[in-house]
Amino acid sequence: MAENREDAVRTAPELRLASQGPGRNQAILEAAKQVGAVLKRGGHLFALAGSVAVHAHGGSGNLQHDVDFCVRPEDAGPVAATLRDAGLTVYTPPEDWLIKATCFGQDVDVIFELAHRPVSEEMLRRAEELPVESVRMPVLAPTDLLTGLIAAFSEHHCDFGAVLPIARALREKVDWEQVRRDCGDAPMPAAFFFLLERLNVIRPARGRELP
Repeated sequence: MAENREDAVRTAPELRLASQGPGRNQAILEAAKQVGAVLKRGGHLFALAGSVAVHAHGGSGNLQHDVDFCVRPEDAGPVAATLRDAGLTVYTPPEDWLIKATCFGQDVDVIFELAHRPVSEEMLRRAEELPVESVRMPVLAPTDLLTGLIAAFSEHHCDFGAVLPIARALREKVDWEQVRRDCGDAPMPAAFFFLLERLNVIRPARGRELP
């Protein structure tokens, strides 16, 4: 059971939306801006992920409980050093796919593996530079955001309700055929695609029409 719980946590940046006031949302945005600015000054290859990335692309402003950034596995150590030099508390959790920091009292996850796949340079190069309020920074492309979330679905981690509003908000910006290819024929992602089709969020896969 412990392994199953770890798989559920490992899969993707959490996007369960809490009922939070604007003060908490603003604190999360301030933390994202601060860490993004530090990583830019350090010359690191990175991209904003999670609910703040969704917000930057025009999605919900109701943010999750932390801030997520993606880096390559080989850059995790240098990124941790840069954050420590900037005065942030950085620590290594038991999970072997991220490091954690705190900024303005908010949790910051620096992730180097999404849905059991290492973050690649190609993914980070596809990031779009967008403003997070007053700070511009690279933000994961919508297609990569949705791929990471949907590919993470499994029997132990299958919160369709958290990802559905994100898919709705970003659907015109996502290459859904690419997301399907990247997710393969795994059953839980396939079930989510079927749900999106039935709700008219996306078109049916090529060569297949709904009854």
